Amino acid sequence: MFRIGQGFDLHTFEGGRPLIIGGIEIPYHLGLAGHSDADVLLHAIIDALIGAAALGDIGKLFPDDDEKFKGIDSKILLKQVYEKITDAGYKINNIDSTVIIEAPKLRDHIDRMRVTISSILDLREEQVSIKAKTSEKVGIVGRGEAAIAEAVVLLIK
Repeated sequence: MFRIGQGFDLHTFEGGRPLIIGGIEIPYHLGLAGHSDADVLLHAIIDALIGAAALGDIGKLFPDDDEKFKGIDSKILLKQVYEKITDAGYKINNIDSTVIIEAPKLRDHIDRMRVTISSILDLREEQVSIKAKTSEKVGIVGRGEAAIAEAVVLLIK
């Protein structure tokens, strides 16, 4: 059986926080605001995995009003979701994702993101695709106020 899941996340920028995307820290003068580390890419992947396995959504599993998730490293959340889907008998075939961000440029960081994500999910790097796009200075992303990530996953049971 094949199951497809789609995930989306958006976080606004905020001063005084590190910028964490794809499980790595990226040098930048702003970070993303959120209850956890606000890793927009890992959150989209988490939602795609949860959706494909019909386990709800990231807010159901990791509510933003629960203090135990305040400031948590999203790699921990991704690992917990991976354990849930493997316990349910699923295997990840592949992940395709896109980060939409005006700045900073992510090109030089994507390989490290792929290594980080594939190691958490016991995948080969070629099973994890990450693309970076801008919104051509349009909207909340284009004005440099936020970042968006989208992800699609294919699970096999």
